[in-house]
Amino acid sequence: MTHPTLLVIAHGSRDPRHAATVHALTERVRAERPGLRVETAFLEFNAPSVPRVLERLASEGADEVVALPLLLTRAFHAKTDIPSVLREARARLPRLHIRQADVLGPSPLLNATLGRRLREAGVRPGDLPRTGLVLASAGSSDPEAIAVIAEIARELRHTGWCAVRPAFASALLPRTEDAVRELRAEGVERVAVAPYVIAPGRLPDRIAAGAEAVGADVLADVLGPAPELAQLLLDRFDEARVPVGASLSA
Repeated sequence: MTHPTLLVIAHGSRDPRHAATVHALTERVRAERPGLRVETAFLEFNAPSVPRVLERLASEGADEVVALPLLLTRAFHAKTDIPSVLREARARLPRLHIRQADVLGPSPLLNATLGRRLREAGVRPGDLPRTGLVLASAGSSDPEAIAVIAEIARELRHTGWCAVRPAFASALLPRTEDAVRELRAEGVERVAVAPYVIAPGRLPDRIAAGAEAVGADVLADVLGPAPELAQLLLDRFDEARVPVGASLSA
C-alpha cells in the first residue's frame, strides 16, 4: 500500500501568473510536510488536467488520492465540475480510491492570510479604527458562496476596521470601485482593498484596476503561497482522511 497523495485542483487561467502561483503554493505544502506526495492539476486552460494526473497516479501504483479543490467557497466548480470529473475517474480507475476534500473557506487561516497581505501592503494595527476595508472576491451566482463572503466581511468588521464592505469582480455588485466610493461617501478616512482570491489573473486584475481607478489608499496582494494557506491545505487533506464520525485527535 502506498501513502495517500494530495492532488490540488486549481481552476486554471490563460494568465501564466496563475499557474506559477499555484505551483509555488504546492511547493510550500511539500516543504511543510516532507514525504507527502503533492500533485497539481487544473480544470481548464493549464496542463496537466485532472484526468491525466489521476491516470498517471493509478499507473504508478497509487491507491489513495485526496482531491483538494483550490477554491475559497462552495460554488459551481466545487459542487458540480470537480465532483463530475472525479466520478468519471472513479469509474475508469476503480482501484484508485479518490476522496474529495472540502473547499478552503471559510477559515481563520484565510483571514490570517488576508491580514498578512494587508500588513505587507502597509496597514498597521493602529490604522484600523480609521480605515475601511473592501473585501474583494471573484464573485459567484451561488447563494451559499455569497453568504460566506458576507459572513467573512461581518467577522472582519469585529477585528477593528471602522467598516468592511464586500465587493465582486464578476456576477454581482458592487464592484471594487463602487465599494471604495461608498466608504468615502460615509466619511471613512482611509480605504484598503484586500483581494480574496488565491492567484493572479483576469478577475484579480479587475479588482486591482478598480481600486486604483478610485484611489484606494492600500491595495493588498492576492493570497498567494502564504504559509497560512499552505497549512490550510494540509488541514483539509487531514480532515478528508478522517473517517466520518471520527475525530482528528482520536
